[in-house]
Amino acid sequence: VQLQASGGGLVQPGGSLRLSCAASGRILSINRMGWYRQVPGKQRELVATITSGGETNYQESVKGRFTISKANAKNTVLLQMNSLKPEDTAVYYCNLDNVNYYSAHDEIVALKDYWGQGTLVTVSS
Repeated sequence: VQLQASGGGLVQPGGSLRLSCAASGRILSINRMGWYRQVPGKQRELVATITSGGETNYQESVKGRFTISKANAKNTVLLQMNSLKPEDTAVYYCNLDNVNYYSAHDEIVALKDYWGQGTLVTVSS
């Protein structure tokens, strides 16, 4: 399984960015995909998640500003971030929760958590 995250960058306060996370490989199922973020010296925190059934969950501070959705491409989620604030500055990580996939030996492997490389979002004037 591989995760490809993209979309980070520098934006002014009040601006928008869209993050994309695409999972590839011989994936059988993914229970939930989501985004977490982390700043130096702090614990990684949930930003938003979406289940295979489309149920979403957001951190309170991003409700009404961020929207997580599934893209048309399989196993791809988008995070639309609007009205960005300096406190949104962080490294954002894509996460797969409860993913099942075929290994190179055609065995079914179950993973509780799978993380992609982070993408930096900087909100600054």
